[in-house]
Amino acid sequence: MKLYSGIDLHSSNSYLAIIDDGGKRIFKEKLPNEIATITDRLSLYSGTLEGVVVESTYNWYWLVDGLMAEGFAVHLANPSAIQKYSGLKHADDKHDAFWLAEMLRLDILPTGYIYPKDERPLRDLLRKRCHLVSLRSSLLISLQNIITRNCGMKIKTNDIKRLRENRVHPLLADNEDLALAGQVSKDSIDFLTRQIRSIETFIEKKVELKDGYKNLVTICGIGKILGLTIMLESGPMERFEKVGNYASYCRVVSSH
Repeated sequence: MKLYSGIDLHSSNSYLAIIDDGGKRIFKEKLPNEIATITDRLSLYSGTLEGVVVESTYNWYWLVDGLMAEGFAVHLANPSAIQKYSGLKHADDKHDAFWLAEMLRLDILPTGYIYPKDERPLRDLLRKRCHLVSLRSSLLISLQNIITRNCGMKIKTNDIKRLRENRVHPLLADNEDLALAGQVSKDSIDFLTRQIRSIETFIEKKVELKDGYKNLVTICGIGKILGLTIMLESGPMERFEKVGNYASYCRVVSSH
C-alpha cells in the first residue's frame, strides 16, 4: 500500500496528514514546528511513504531541508498554481494538508523548485542587498524632495551618496530643523551605502561564477551585481523547459 503525506505549515505549528493510495485518511495530527517531532511521526510510515508535500510558504526552508536530510522524498507545492485545482477539493476537507497529499496521489501537484540548501544563503544575501538598496532609494527621494521644496533646486543622487563629502549640509544649514532632517537622512544613507558595499565585496569574493555569467555581463546594462543577481536567482537553466518558461519566471511576460 502506498501512502502520501501533506504538511500544512504555519508559523509555530504544522498539521500533518497522511492518506493511502485510495484516498483514505489514515493519520492526522497538529504538531509543533520541531523537525525531530515531525520526522518521528513520518518515520512510522516511511516504508510505504511515496512522498511528503510542503507548500511553498515564507518559512519552508527549515522543514524541507530537515525532511530531505532524513531521506524523505519532498515535494514543494506551488501555491499560485494550486488554485486551478481548488474545485476538485472534497467538501469535507477541513485541513489543507489532506489536499496537498491528495494532489500528490492524483499526480496533479504543481511543484516549485527547491533551491539547493548550500547555495541559498548567498542568493538570499544578495536579496538583502536589494532590500537595502530599496530603503536607500526611498531615503534619497525623501531628501531630494526636502531640498527641492526648501531650496528650489535639485541635488543629484550621486552628490548625496558621497561618503567623503557632505554636500547636503550647506543647503539646509540656515534652519536647524531642516539641518537635522538633512543630517539624519544623510547619515542613514551613508550607513546603508557602507552596508551595501560590504555585502557586494563579500559576495564577489565568495561566489562561484558559472559559465553563463561571462555572457551576461557582455549585455549592455548588465554589470557585476545585476549579473550575479540573474545568475543566483535563475539557478540551473535546465529547470526551464522552454525559453518562454524562463521569460515567465522573470515576469517579462504573463506568468500564467
